[in-house]
Amino acid sequence: MNRTTAVTRPPEPDFEALTTAELIAYREAENRFRASDEARAIIGEPDPGAAIEWRKVALPGRDVPVRVYRPASTGDADAARTDLPLVVHVHGGSFVGTAVQCDWTNSHLAVRLPALVVSVEHRLIAPDSPLANAADDGWDVLRHVVQHAAQWGIDPARTAVFGESFGALVSALTAIRAREEGLRLVAQVLVNPAVDVTDTMYDYPSIAEYAYSPTRALPQLRLLQRLAVPTGTDARAFSPLYADDLSGLAPTLLVVPTKDAVADHGRRYADRLRAAGTSVRLTEYPGARHAFLTLPGVEPQAGAAQAEILAFLRATLAK
Repeated sequence: MNRTTAVTRPPEPDFEALTTAELIAYREAENRFRASDEARAIIGEPDPGAAIEWRKVALPGRDVPVRVYRPASTGDADAARTDLPLVVHVHGGSFVGTAVQCDWTNSHLAVRLPALVVSVEHRLIAPDSPLANAADDGWDVLRHVVQHAAQWGIDPARTAVFGESFGALVSALTAIRAREEGLRLVAQVLVNPAVDVTDTMYDYPSIAEYAYSPTRALPQLRLLQRLAVPTGTDARAFSPLYADDLSGLAPTLLVVPTKDAVADHGRRYADRLRAAGTSVRLTEYPGARHAFLTLPGVEPQAGAAQAEILAFLRATLAK
């Protein structure tokens, strides 16, 4: 008789005293849990109408894994279809995390829009892998899929980016880069974004209020900053909040849970986007905590946020 071993969640380490070896071990154990059947009670079940697969995007010098979601009706039997809108998604976590943790929302978006959702399994930040690597992965995957639109079955004129937490930082950087490179996006969705990795990233009331409750956010943010922008890096270049020009960006939905250390990052970014003339909708979810969209099993407002994202993308991606 075959028996499967249950996957348990590892204990949270001391993020401020973590060695490189301990970081890698924690990441591997935590990501095993996030990709396990046991985690589904927390992170939600995928939409049964979605076809989900891992693929690799071949880029110069590296292959980037992506988790691809599409309506099951547009699988092999309809491979010639080239009119699906594209949503390029980036998961949260920074030094930990996997696209699998976002199966619930991404599969539902793929089925209900309908759309092709490509979630980037970017290089996680580590002592030898700064934020620049993740930012390049997000941008390069977007550009590759758009340039090979027929192979992916998408309409490149209907492309959006979508990210959560650290993934929202990568998505915001990607949106700015897309504008600079002349690649037109029709929407960006940023959920609980961290958009400041400079020395001012802690200078917000929400950081002070939620530094250690409901989660130990401050030690994680300090680790994020230390790994993301090593000494000698221009942190402003990787902080969308300090971008010289935020005009001409795609219409933006900013989703902010209020019980979140980086809530003020999102609020301040919405202010800057508006001041630059970029259309932005800021929606706050009272009492929701950071990463609530990935926790539908324990966060009651995740469903409402998913529905809002779906409606926003449906409107902006419509022909």
